[in-house]
Amino acid sequence: MAEIVLFHHVCGLTSGVRALAEDWRTAGHVVHTPDLYGGRVFDTIEAGAAFAHGPDGPDQDALADAAVAGLSARLVYCGISAGGMQAQRLAQTRPGAAAAVLLECCIPLTGEWAFGPWPDGVPVQIHGMEADAFFAGEGDLDAAREIVATVPDAELFLYPGDGHLFEDRSLPSYDAEAAALLNVRILEFLDQVG
Repeated sequence: MAEIVLFHHVCGLTSGVRALAEDWRTAGHVVHTPDLYGGRVFDTIEAGAAFAHGPDGPDQDALADAAVAGLSARLVYCGISAGGMQAQRLAQTRPGAAAAVLLECCIPLTGEWAFGPWPDGVPVQIHGMEADAFFAGEGDLDAAREIVATVPDAELFLYPGDGHLFEDRSLPSYDAEAAALLNVRILEFLDQVG
């Protein structure tokens, strides 16, 4: 059994994110789903981004830190898209991480956005669609390839297509076939690290 914290994507803690967490609970894992938007959910990436980066947007770093403050150090940090940034930051900076799962997001290990080196002994899975404009087109895929090339326990899984948030069954971008394969791979990984 693994203990996981799953950070939602830019549209918020949607029913699709909750359903993914429930899949993992059903498989025997403990899953925490912090809501960094205070209950707000958006139908589009654009609307979610406008809120997240607007004047009333939440301090996501502070909220993510608070969400894990009372939890075990040995967590699997998982995040979808924008939530992947929180998952990666905490996996790299909060001592004791068990593993990380980054969905459609990856930050380089060096440069302006970097959180520092990848911690020794922390395995990571990275998932994304090969033609996703956000993942493949904005440098995340390159960052993922860098991590796989330098971190011993790192895996990158690419799925055919160009959808973003393809694992969220509550959104139009949902791809049932890719999401099912993603879930199988994540559950196998969680069984190994748990």
